[in-house]
Amino acid sequence: MSESQSRYSIVERLTSKKLEVVSSKSVLKEDLKSKEQQIDKLKKELENWKKDAQEDTKREQRRKELDIERASQEYHNSKEQMKDKEKVFEEQIKAIEKALLSIEEISKSSPTIQS
Repeated sequence: MSESQSRYSIVERLTSKKLEVVSSKSVLKEDLKSKEQQIDKLKKELENWKKDAQEDTKREQRRKELDIERASQEYHNSKEQMKDKEKVFEEQIKAIEKALLSIEEISKSSPTIQS
């Protein structure tokens, strides 16, 4: 009977050890699977980040293009305004020069009265 109990206890210990090993093996597989899932998650995050970065870059590029268009339009508007103002200034200069010539002519023909 003692021999039977001894075999039984050996079988019980071995079975218990086997269960521990199987459990440890399962934990390793789960850990490995978890790490693989983490890699997949990180890859997806990277792809999403790349897409976001591309979209951000496109938006930023479009914003800068619009800034250039606005600045160019302002430049052309200012250039046109400058032409108009130059014409006005030229007319004012001509009017002033004409007035100066008139004063000079009047000064030549009129005697200067000194008090």
